[in-house]
Amino acid sequence: LSEGTRWAKCGHFQRHLVVAILDCNTTRCERSYYHPPNCRLNTCLTASSFGREIQRDVDNVDEFCFACRAAQAR
Repeated sequence: LSEGTRWAKCGHFQRHLVVAILDCNTTRCERSYYHPPNCRLNTCLTASSFGREIQRDVDNVDEFCFACRAAQAR
């Protein structure tokens, strides 16, 4: 769960803080508390990702984000 700024004109999200990492509660995910430590299955989700980010807007700016403004200036 991430908190940050939502740029209204382009819709991009600028993360400021990661508040929590939520457990998916599945035995097939290596990041889950429920994944058995001795599991050797190659069908389990790898530990390279935490899954999709849940974004919570703490403020909205009625403007383009910095990256979009830089791209428009080129």
